[in-house]
Amino acid sequence: MTDEIKRLKELVDSSDNIVFFGGAGVSTESGIPDFRSTDGLYHQEWKYPPEVILSHTFYESNPEEFFRFYRAKMLAPDARPNAAHQKLAEWEAEGRLKAVITQNIDGLHQAAGSRTVLELHGSVHRNHCERCGKFYGLDHILHTEGVPRCSCGGIIKPDVVLYEEGLDQRTLEASVRYLAEADMLIIGGTSLNVYPAAGLIRYYRGRKLVLINKSPVARDLAADLVITDPIGETLAQL
Repeated sequence: MTDEIKRLKELVDSSDNIVFFGGAGVSTESGIPDFRSTDGLYHQEWKYPPEVILSHTFYESNPEEFFRFYRAKMLAPDARPNAAHQKLAEWEAEGRLKAVITQNIDGLHQAAGSRTVLELHGSVHRNHCERCGKFYGLDHILHTEGVPRCSCGGIIKPDVVLYEEGLDQRTLEASVRYLAEADMLIIGGTSLNVYPAAGLIRYYRGRKLVLINKSPVARDLAADLVITDPIGETLAQL
């Protein structure tokens, strides 16, 4: 066990109100591509740039192309939780970790057993008819072609925050509350480039801050511990 891992263990063992704030790097070890890495979606060929396709305007004007991209690139039904998801769920079961705040939409934290998961950007597992509000799971989207339609004829929209759309206010408020009350914050698998989500960490008032990410974090933060390694690989050592 390295000195960094020993220090991380000490910090976790002395905490009983941990909040985890995570990004795409938490899921890459489960085989889900990161948008902004060198092999991520932003660096692949497509008819339109991903940030255009994943905008509310594009969804409204060209739903066929939106759903073609969405099914091909945004859904990973065979992905499974990795060591990071499992360790966080374990800490929650022990009463140490109070909430996972995630920018991911894949539902892997819940699949690992985490209960208090605040999904800032929504989830691919929730879909609703825009006309009548009927709920549909991920399987329905996977097993349809073209624009998915409800039995009432309305378009079924994924509960995923697109570009030009605002974050859910209740999720934001809950995130702020958990961050403000935490005695330890672990930021993992994110370079804190995505706003407004990344701005939430300013509400953390505790003294123990840990950063775990493969690449350097984009902002200067007074962290107690910085580990520049994949988060699943790191937490698996605890």
